[in-house]
Amino acid sequence: MSIRRRDLALTLLFLLAAWQLAAWLLNRPILPAPGTVIGVFWRELTQGMLAEHFLVSLWRVTAGMMLAIVSAAPSGLLLGQSKRLNRFLAPTIYLLYPIPKVVFLPIVLVFFGVGDISKILTIFIILFFQILVLVRDQAAGLHPALIESVRSLGAGRRALFWFVYLPASLPAILTALRQSVGTAVAVLYIAESFATRQGLGYYLYYQGSTLLDYPAMYAGVLAMSLLGLGMYFSVDWLERRLCKWQFAA
Repeated sequence: MSIRRRDLALTLLFLLAAWQLAAWLLNRPILPAPGTVIGVFWRELTQGMLAEHFLVSLWRVTAGMMLAIVSAAPSGLLLGQSKRLNRFLAPTIYLLYPIPKVVFLPIVLVFFGVGDISKILTIFIILFFQILVLVRDQAAGLHPALIESVRSLGAGRRALFWFVYLPASLPAILTALRQSVGTAVAVLYIAESFATRQGLGYYLYYQGSTLLDYPAMYAGVLAMSLLGLGMYFSVDWLERRLCKWQFAA
C-alpha cells in the first residue's frame, strides 16, 4: 500500500502537536516537550555518546537480519521445492513457529554471554522462522504450469531456483522482514537494557533509571524509533527496487 508523503507529514505534525499538548497539561519533568527532546537529541547525537550507541544497535539488528536472510530464504525455497523434505520438517516448524522467540533470550545469554553474539543470535531466531515459513509457502504455492513451462525450455533445478523460485519469493522475504523489524528492535532493547554498556537499550535504561535524565531518555526513545523506522523504510525501498512488477499500474 502506497502512502503519500503529505499524509505522513500531516500525521507527524499531529503526533507532535498531541505530544506538546500532553506536556503542557501534565506539566511534569517526566514528560518534556518535543522541542526540548529534539534539542537534547541533537546535542547527544553530536556531542554525546548517542551516535555510538545508535551504531552499535544498528550493527546488531543488521547482522541478525542478514544472517536470517542468507539462511532462512534458501531453506524456505528448498522446503517449497521438496514436498518430501517439507513433510519431514513440517511438524518441527509447526511446533516452534508459534512460540514467542523472546523467551529464548535468557537461554541464549546463558550460552553465549552478554556480548554482540547473543543479541545478534536472538534477532536471527526471531526473523528466521518468519522468513522460512513465508518463503516456503510462497515457493510451494507457485503454479505448476509456470514451472513446467520453464522446464520445457531446458531449465534445471538450479535455473528454476534462480529464475523462478527466488524472484517469486522475494516479496515474501521482504514482507517477513517488514513484519519483524519492530519485534527485532523491541527484543534488542530488552537485550541491551542489562549486563551491557553499549547500545540504545543501555542508553535508555541508564538515562531514565539511573540518571533520571528524562529529556535524554526520550532522546533515546527517539533514536530507537528512528532505527525501527529506518529499517522499515529501507525494506520498503528494497521492495520497490527488486519487485517492480508488484507496483506496475
